[in-house]
Amino acid sequence: MATKHRRMLLLSTALLIGSAPAFAQIRIAVAGPMTGSSATFGDQMKNGAQAAADAINASGGVLGQKLEIVAMDDACDPKQAVSVANKIVGEGIKLVFGHFCSGSTLPASEVYDEAGITSITVSSNPKVTERGMKTIFRITGRDDQQGPTAADYVIKNLSGKKIALVHDKSPFGTGLVGEVKKKLADGRQSVVVEAGINPGEKDYTALITRLKTAGVEVLFFGGYHAEAGLILRQAADQGLKLQLIGGDPISTQELLSIAGPAAEGTLFTFGPDPRKDPAAADVVKEMRAKNIEPEGYVLYAYAAVQVLADALKKAGKVDGPAVARAIAANTVPTVAGPIGFDPKGDNKQPGFVVYQWKGGKADYAPGT
Repeated sequence: MATKHRRMLLLSTALLIGSAPAFAQIRIAVAGPMTGSSATFGDQMKNGAQAAADAINASGGVLGQKLEIVAMDDACDPKQAVSVANKIVGEGIKLVFGHFCSGSTLPASEVYDEAGITSITVSSNPKVTERGMKTIFRITGRDDQQGPTAADYVIKNLSGKKIALVHDKSPFGTGLVGEVKKKLADGRQSVVVEAGINPGEKDYTALITRLKTAGVEVLFFGGYHAEAGLILRQAADQGLKLQLIGGDPISTQELLSIAGPAAEGTLFTFGPDPRKDPAAADVVKEMRAKNIEPEGYVLYAYAAVQVLADALKKAGKVDGPAVARAIAANTVPTVAGPIGFDPKGDNKQPGFVVYQWKGGKADYAPGT
């Protein structure tokens, strides 16, 4: 009977073990465009987050557990972003790095806030942190920093040239162009064309004809690299040389593939480049050894996971609101420099600088 009892006990224990969760990690969702025209940015977010998790896990993890990065694809679509957010809630994930597009972050963050999930985003629309939510933080800058930075550059270096403002009708694009317009008006720079395009279109002949007729020399574009690249290439084909300046989505090398030689000299705004910080040298070297160039959002994603890990340690538990309180109360040394947040949830560090594409590489623009 004793042997039979032991067998039953072992069977019972095995069933209990088998019914335990398949994961013993602390899961962090990375939500962004893993497919679609902005997938390059989703890859940057995922690669940076995974590299940080790997480094933290190699040092013992957090709260005695490993970090697990879970990629979630919103394709930069607001409806899909809400579905992703609901999936994250349903799976019990308490921490999110994402989303990328402001149009995705705004509705998804409503879901997260209601569920007590803490998120760190790279979306730049000011509304993201203007809604009184205590569980959302922005690790990069805002459009009301990005727009004036771009406009100041135009006023300082391109004064007197005919300017056009074009956006892609998205919350990001319209918001950014609005900020540029305000600052240009303050600097008494006239705008000769204002227009909106439909993202995903392949033929921008009508827009380019309008720009040529108005004699436009400088085009500020509020939108993403796929459309910017097509506009540049088609303008060059029609004999129109444009000095294009855009926001952070113009930072990807995919712009060069789309626009070809017409991309040479293109300007864009982005956060300070962490690769230039000697403190990030070891991480940069390690990532390059894995054939990952830590450009764009890669190191900001790495830093976001560092911030979350630090807050988990201080909170002492995997609890969204507790982690958010720890994030709000501390400044953390990261691969992107010391990061702390103001009461709205915005990064206290300087927001943007101007870069230029030249010879296939992007670096700080002359005259910045």
